[in-house]
Amino acid sequence: MHDRVICCTSESKVGNRVRAAAPEDLTARARIRDAAMQHFGDLGYEGATLRGIAETAGVSPGLVRHHFGSKQGLREACDEHLIRMIRQVNDQTRAGMASGALTSVLAARSALVGPYQRYMTRALAEGAAGALFDELVRLFVPWLNDADKSRPDPPTVDVKIRAAIGVAMGLSIGVLHGHISRTIGVDVSSPEGDRLLARALVDIYSHPMLSIEDAGRILRALDEAESSSPQGESR
Repeated sequence: MHDRVICCTSESKVGNRVRAAAPEDLTARARIRDAAMQHFGDLGYEGATLRGIAETAGVSPGLVRHHFGSKQGLREACDEHLIRMIRQVNDQTRAGMASGALTSVLAARSALVGPYQRYMTRALAEGAAGALFDELVRLFVPWLNDADKSRPDPPTVDVKIRAAIGVAMGLSIGVLHGHISRTIGVDVSSPEGDRLLARALVDIYSHPMLSIEDAGRILRALDEAESSSPQGESR
């Protein structure tokens, strides 16, 4: 579905990456941004260089500085671009859920965000991309609010906290990409792996492992443990 681009640079650890568009269809600024996301994803922020990014993008280092000012400015532009892509996918997904056009939504998600999965995973693992994580949490909150309307019991934890935990759990798939791929026998970043992952998540989320009664007993036990702890007694 995507064109694969082999980038031959002095930074030999940068491997094949997937682009959302053919290089000739992109402006110089977009080529630089996509090359930067590739290098940041493969080498990390410290390992990537403006010279290597420029070489992959087919431009001069001076043009990189002209458009983005510095490596930090370039990373911020990468984050902003990814946030725009994620917002677009989120809007399409919500519309697809309402119209039943989920097949096209899944394809759009892979096409728009898939090429940047490695960048997103590495940026978050390095402790950067705070704005990106915050945006993912913000976008997840309405999904939880909608789900809360049909749940038989009221939530016991603030929706923003639940959204943050849910986002972190979802992002862990990217962090553990190698282990998951090895275990299931399919590269989770491939179309086949993406479909298998989607099926597995649907199956997991559609069949809760805890009943309402089980959850109630666990929450009561947590309340009792909290009240009997030194901190709980001092309140």
